Amino acid sequence: MPFDHNDHYHRWLLRTARRLSGPGPALDVGCGTGAFARKLAAAGYTVEGIDPSPEVIAAARAATAGPNPCFREEDITTAVLPRDHYAVITALASLHHVPFETVTKLRDALAPGGTLLILGCAPDRTALDHAYGLVSVPLNAAARLACWAHDRATGRRPPPKPPVMAPTVPLPVIRRRAADLLPGARVRRRLFWRHTLVYRRPSEPGPGSPA
Repeated sequence: MPFDHNDHYHRWLLRTARRLSGPGPALDVGCGTGAFARKLAAAGYTVEGIDPSPEVIAAARAATAGPNPCFREEDITTAVLPRDHYAVITALASLHHVPFETVTKLRDALAPGGTLLILGCAPDRTALDHAYGLVSVPLNAAARLACWAHDRATGRRPPPKPPVMAPTVPLPVIRRRAADLLPGARVRRRLFWRHTLVYRRPSEPGPGSPA
């Protein structure tokens, strides 16, 4: 049943991007079939989407009309990114596939005042993690059933899914690493087994400020 936990947060991510950093160059890391990249483009950003999977990049290109967003097959750990360039960088359920320290590459690619938005995954380890998971279970079941009914009624076929990998780094560790590498970043636990990390690069040299 095609309820996508990442898609659920698209509106929030778009609102946050537009509130913190106006339209400009944007990078979507682990873009998959391009659903969020296309929403960024519709919001006025000039978007690059990168993903290491040739299958999902092919699907992203096939589903996109026009040159924005553009997509390329590339691994973020080896990609060469321009420094001080992007108004917004997003990563939706993709950074748990790579070392967390990859965020330093994304941080350095932000323009002054630019925003890094991460929708992340982490394993349930604490009592609070499990409590959020228990609340998410019935909501997830209801949303999946509603999406299934809608797709059946409209004949919509869900797009292919990118490769998945179970997360291994728990949220308390992510918070500590973010505090070291992204000073001022705000990390929040969310429903549907997700968390968000928002970091805004200072406009002037100095420590980061909370988003």
